[in-house]
Amino acid sequence: MKFKDYYQTLGVARDATQDDIKRAYRKLARKYHPDVSKEGDAEARFKEIGEASEVLRDPEKRAAYDAAGSQWERQQASGREQDFQPPPGWDAGFEFSGRGDASGDPLGGRDHSDFFEALFGRATRAGQARRPEMHMTGQDHHAKVLVDLEDAYRGAQRSISLRMPALDDEGRGVMRERTLDVNIPKGIREGQHLRLARQGGPGLGDGVAGDLYLEISFKPHRLYRVDARDVYLDLPVAPWEAALGASVSAPTPDGNVELTLPPGSAGGRKLRLKGKGIPGQPAGDLYVVLAIALPPAEDAKAKGAYQAFAAAFDFNPRAHLEG
Repeated sequence: MKFKDYYQTLGVARDATQDDIKRAYRKLARKYHPDVSKEGDAEARFKEIGEASEVLRDPEKRAAYDAAGSQWERQQASGREQDFQPPPGWDAGFEFSGRGDASGDPLGGRDHSDFFEALFGRATRAGQARRPEMHMTGQDHHAKVLVDLEDAYRGAQRSISLRMPALDDEGRGVMRERTLDVNIPKGIREGQHLRLARQGGPGLGDGVAGDLYLEISFKPHRLYRVDARDVYLDLPVAPWEAALGASVSAPTPDGNVELTLPPGSAGGRKLRLKGKGIPGQPAGDLYVVLAIALPPAEDAKAKGAYQAFAAAFDFNPRAHLEG
């Protein structure tokens, strides 16, 4: 998937104000509207500029798009692949209001590109008109936050910084930051939401503030993978440990445990530690996946050991592929 440069699509600078973006959109919309344009690609171009306008005229979408663009630029600078894919957790730490699209997009949020859907999902919330009441509850806000897997095992008190996209007096995008102390409860799962009462948008008049909903994701871990409440660990073992059986120590997010490897264990075998996954009712399991680690043949002694090993066995690991 190619990265879409929405600024280039509208022909505006990256620090363009809202007025700059509106003027550029109106000019291009008149030029490429399918009902009046003579251009052969008018319909496709009209959709492109509508999508670009929808993103750049919404402070929240624009901030998220700019963050994704910065990551893509770093990816290109490092010489990695040209195709764009949002990395996991790329949108963590952004605080968004509950409002829908306010861009005035004539497409009405329909027929978005794959690029748009990769960043913002397949559906946009429909904006709802509010009655001009004197007292109104504030909007609920939403944010994704990254926590450590270990926090789900033990619970934790964490300070979390959130960035809220907004517009300054000149219509340029700015970030307003705030830090909140959040209680991470023991047993929390990825995708679960924490509700912080009265931490959303301010109310109108005597209306109370809205709530803030934090969607929990786990930071990538160098040892573990998570599936719901189950946790997976790839555990390297020596060939003789797998063949003869052994007692080995294995790490878990809740401390080391002693494991008994059955004789004749093959690579990929799963050993289940019941209840050692993320706590809950019921708790998840921890699966230790065995990976055979071969010592390097770096000297004559090691090479001789491998040669003796080969001579001792009439063994063809590819026999099942023949015939």
